[in-house]
Amino acid sequence: MINAVLVFNNSGQPRLTKFYTQLDTSVQQRLISEIFTLVSHRPASACNFLPLPPLLASTSPSSNTPAGPGPTHNDTPSLITYRHYATLYFIMISTSTESPLALLDLIQVFVEALDRLFENVCELDLIFNFETLHATLAEMVVGGVVIETNLETVVKGVKGQGKVPRRIETGGATMGRLGVGRLA
Repeated sequence: MINAVLVFNNSGQPRLTKFYTQLDTSVQQRLISEIFTLVSHRPASACNFLPLPPLLASTSPSSNTPAGPGPTHNDTPSLITYRHYATLYFIMISTSTESPLALLDLIQVFVEALDRLFENVCELDLIFNFETLHATLAEMVVGGVVIETNLETVVKGVKGQGKVPRRIETGGATMGRLGVGRLA
């Protein structure tokens, strides 16, 4: 299960925060800050998977769930999977039942869908058109469960909702593009 999807810029400002498990706002804020610090200080050559900081693992609601022998639970958030594109970090917090490689692929499809919807997406597109950002994620993940990974189906679903804004030219303003398929 995916417990959260986060998108940060290089300065640590959240551009998307979607939690699929209930957490207090103060815990969410501390977690966002801690995860950004962990991810942003990793070298580009490092692996894109990290263990979850103890902050969320200790506050997990699954501690009341009856489980078999052993201290670990399959529904406990335990892994951070992330990808860095140009100016943005795309981060997913998941349980041990989710494949980290599948989550990397999901992030790739998410970014490619945004790139097709915005015709060369940039950070400003995400800021000013957050409805499209949320609609795209909702086409792919519902309640923390991945329901769609086909790029064409996701783009068609978002366009069908009428959530795609018309592109307005900014008069030569330069903005770094995400560079789909390329790690920064």
